[in-house]
Amino acid sequence: MFRRLSSTFVLSIGLLIAGQAFSSKIIEVGAHKDLEQVLLGGSVIPYKEVTLSAQMPGRVEYLAGNEGDAFSAGALLVSISDESLLAKRKSAIAQYDQAVASLQNSQVQYNRELWSPKTENATQMPGMGLPGMFDQMFTKQMGDTMGYGDTDVQRQADLYNQGAAVNQAQSQVRSAREAINEIDASLRDTRSIAPFKGMIIKKLVEEGDTVQPGMPLISYANTDYIRIRTEVPVRLISSLKLGDTVRAFLDVSGMVIPAKVAQIYPLADKSKHTVTVKFDLPIGTLGVPGMYAEVAIPVKNSKLNTSIIIPRTSILEHMGSLPSVLVMNSQDIAEMHVIRLGKKVDGGKSYTVLSGLKPGDRIVDHPPKNWRPGLQIKY
Repeated sequence: MFRRLSSTFVLSIGLLIAGQAFSSKIIEVGAHKDLEQVLLGGSVIPYKEVTLSAQMPGRVEYLAGNEGDAFSAGALLVSISDESLLAKRKSAIAQYDQAVASLQNSQVQYNRELWSPKTENATQMPGMGLPGMFDQMFTKQMGDTMGYGDTDVQRQADLYNQGAAVNQAQSQVRSAREAINEIDASLRDTRSIAPFKGMIIKKLVEEGDTVQPGMPLISYANTDYIRIRTEVPVRLISSLKLGDTVRAFLDVSGMVIPAKVAQIYPLADKSKHTVTVKFDLPIGTLGVPGMYAEVAIPVKNSKLNTSIIIPRTSILEHMGSLPSVLVMNSQDIAEMHVIRLGKKVDGGKSYTVLSGLKPGDRIVDHPPKNWRPGLQIKY
């Protein structure tokens, strides 16, 4: 639970002990009421993180850097050998050139049939041993009249045949072009490109390693912004909604950090009965992925808890293992009271008091280190 000192009366005084002056404060403690909160452990994660895997088999030829090296979007991170693909591409280009030549020949044959039909060629008619001119002028017309063939039908059939040959040649060209595109796509798969601005956080291969499709190469992340990921019990998830701000703690600082609910997973884990929740931390928060973190989740519809909170600086540290404080009595004389401490609050700057104090007591903050019973403190 996390609370702030409220309704506190602070008086700066000069403490006089055995003729020696000390600068301290008198704090009047009071009862504080707060909703119950539950501390849940989690871990710091990057804002974005991807694992780049091999898409093609081969040997790792290039690695851009080591863990912690930063790159901009579009930078080459990993390259895999592509000699076999380049050889296949050259063969595909040769097939494409052959298909283009076949298409050009088909188009020429179609145009010849269109403008100079075979049916108009006298040498193609069944002649009578006479010159071709006689066949052209009489034999063809006589055959059409007597029902020995139809030159118009033959011409249409020849034209359709040449048109079909053109279409087939065009299909072969498209097929050869797509084969080249397929190889180009495979060539692109041999290169892993940075999808966004970020850094390498883990290398999983080294130059010279042989990889197969699906093998992870590197972990890449954007750490300009960091998040906390934690598993929230189902009974507490109703206390959170997108945009809520809760308190969080990181090991690196120990300070209270505001954390904003960024994402609540729609499904709960069947075995743990928890829901994954991600919290955004402020820009510039000191932390690295993998660090342990804690998040304070409010308990909905919980009863108000009454407690007393005192600053850590008011606790006497030289009295052995029993925590104590100096309490001013009605005669403004400091008396030592043994207290029982509860949880740390405000990042360890304060403690809750379970027993030994009551609301309205006046305690000495920053008490003199050489204080001992019997010495009188005067204003």
